[in-house]
Amino acid sequence: MNKTTRAELIRRAILAKETSYSPYSQFRVGAAVLTDDDEIFSGCNVENASYGLAICAERNAIFQMVFAGKRKIKVVAVSTDEPTFVTPCGACRQVIAEFADSNTQVLFIAKNGKTKTVKFSAIFPTPPTLDKLKKKR
Repeated sequence: MNKTTRAELIRRAILAKETSYSPYSQFRVGAAVLTDDDEIFSGCNVENASYGLAICAERNAIFQMVFAGKRKIKVVAVSTDEPTFVTPCGACRQVIAEFADSNTQVLFIAKNGKTKTVKFSAIFPTPPTLDKLKKKR
């Protein structure tokens, strides 16, 4: 990923965080997903009084990506208001795994603007995926 694309991915994740609807937790999250053809899709967390109906920023961005017909993630950027890096929750990790490959990265963005990039496999090393769940014939 070049510097310009990285900067735009960070910018879009931070902007998405600004649109978060999180009146219950006050925990704003924004995400931006970079596809294998260098398109960016953003999403924010959206909470609901029935807590189970909330959606995380990462899944929101990925679902936008899928709606646009894309199926491969190169990078997922996650922005929060926390002073440290916050990893995606388990549900988001599973959804990322559906569209990730061995090169997929996660870019964390802390409140102070510091960033850290890790391979997705470092935070979810052995996810159940379609190829593992297919029955052998």
